[in-house]
Amino acid sequence: MIAELSNVPRRPGVYIFKAQKEKVLYVGKAKNLRNRLRSYFRESSGLEPRKAAMVKMIKDFSYIVTDNELEALILEAGLIKRHKPRFNIILRDDKNYPYIKLTVTEKWPRLEVVRGIKRDGNIYFGPYIPAQAMWEAVAFIRRNFLLRPCNYSLDRVMRPCIQYEMKKCPAPCAGKTSKEEYMDVVEDVKLFLSGEKKELVKNLELKMRVYSEQMRYEEAAQVRDSISRLQRAFESQKVIAPELGDHDLIGFFREGDMAAINILFLRKGVLIGSKDFFLEKVPESEEQEIMKSVIELFYAKDIIPPESILVGVMPVDRETLKSWLRDKRGGSVNIEIPRRGKKRDLLKMSNENARLHLETRKRSAGDDVMQKLGEKLSLVQEPVSIGAFDVSTIQGSESVGAFVFWERGSFKKALYRHLRIKETQGVDDYAMMREIVLRTMRNLDDKTPGLIVIDGGKGQLDVAYKALQELGIIKDLIGIAKNPDRAFLLNGEMISLEDKDKASLLLKRIRDEVHRFAITFHRKLRDKRLMDSPLTRIPGIGRKRRLELLRHFGSLEGIRCATIDDILTIKGFNRRIAERLLEEMKAGT
Repeated sequence: MIAELSNVPRRPGVYIFKAQKEKVLYVGKAKNLRNRLRSYFRESSGLEPRKAAMVKMIKDFSYIVTDNELEALILEAGLIKRHKPRFNIILRDDKNYPYIKLTVTEKWPRLEVVRGIKRDGNIYFGPYIPAQAMWEAVAFIRRNFLLRPCNYSLDRVMRPCIQYEMKKCPAPCAGKTSKEEYMDVVEDVKLFLSGEKKELVKNLELKMRVYSEQMRYEEAAQVRDSISRLQRAFESQKVIAPELGDHDLIGFFREGDMAAINILFLRKGVLIGSKDFFLEKVPESEEQEIMKSVIELFYAKDIIPPESILVGVMPVDRETLKSWLRDKRGGSVNIEIPRRGKKRDLLKMSNENARLHLETRKRSAGDDVMQKLGEKLSLVQEPVSIGAFDVSTIQGSESVGAFVFWERGSFKKALYRHLRIKETQGVDDYAMMREIVLRTMRNLDDKTPGLIVIDGGKGQLDVAYKALQELGIIKDLIGIAKNPDRAFLLNGEMISLEDKDKASLLLKRIRDEVHRFAITFHRKLRDKRLMDSPLTRIPGIGRKRRLELLRHFGSLEGIRCATIDDILTIKGFNRRIAERLLEEMKAGT
């Protein structure tokens, strides 16, 4: 597969990774297809764990070349929507949101509820999420503005229907109203749906005075009553800030590999609706990519973007997204991070809604999964909390231990612990596991988890059990091993975790979280060691070259034993730098 990459053009486009049987794993876009694809398969790519797991599953790839990044973005959104790839961010919502359509292209305009928008010259208002607010608006208009409710073509005169007798239609079909009067009502409906309450009330008050001067008192009274009902309707609306105009606010909150999105829809300063999304298995440290995917997938639906989208995290490819959104809206669309004022306060409200949505989701899911977990592992008591341990050692240096804590649907980061291995000499996985269990559990006080998970097999499990016995702690204890995923119980029983039920997925998620936490701490210590290395004092050897040297030779001693020719095989090194490096290294021994 690596050889095939040399045939990929250096052009913009979309690439598709596939597993066995042509199953689509991931769809992405790139400005330079060859460079992007190569970045996945380079040994030094440093992919985050989720993408590294994806790369192992790739059996084939394909690509589609486009003329520019904008075309690639549009194509990418369509392919993600169609295939719903496992490793892409997916907004699990197949609905198209409702709009109110005012058919101003017709001779006698009317209202229509639609779930798709077209560039047909008509005016669309929305989206209305949830739809209840839309139906309330339609019902209010039917009661207070005389527009025809039918969809007849009205190309010939006909007898008026019962709606006219009930005074719910002006009967343009029978010539009972003039074109001028009818279009005045259409204009009022447009103002009402646009939230232009001052201008609408002003128009109606003027109309009421005209009717009164013409001694059309019954019609004047009807307009007066409509004004009164309008005032009450406007007062009931959740007016945020009329001066703000039209915005969508995308709130974001994540915890571990789960995240929630809350989108608030503000039109003419009025909050007309909101939509929540829940995301699982979110890639680590890719919030800008996540925000880009959310915007791309949400507005890929038949949705008219507003003039401004407010976010807390600026998406990658911002300018390309803006170009795409501009084409959809037929006008400029800005994507911005508000720094002060009401916009920032509104975004904070949206972020808080996202946080609450995630907490609620995890709570409801947590209660059910703990029951299943208790049954699966034959536990005496359903656990409320779970603690997990892992040891990380790379190339025999900077060994560390990690502990994470999960309770009632979420990880409690205040109870996370990481430790340097101090008491164990050399690489001894069992001794290191014993050390981190003893040191951690001594200091948890009353926060001892109901179930303890050890990342490892039977040997690590037995060691952890004896450590807990030393402390006088009696808790349910299991070990989890990989390839295949399975759990070891103290009674010797082994249980498969490959069944993809909620209990198995939770255990694997907790195992992966403690592994992530251990690796992160390990890398932090390793980078700190590199920064304190004698290499930092050598002119011309920056961070990138230090890392390349240590990756290639494995240690400082390996560098000291290297020849100039050995060093010249590393990218970025010339003879002058290689000679200076060896001279300084040997002088420092």
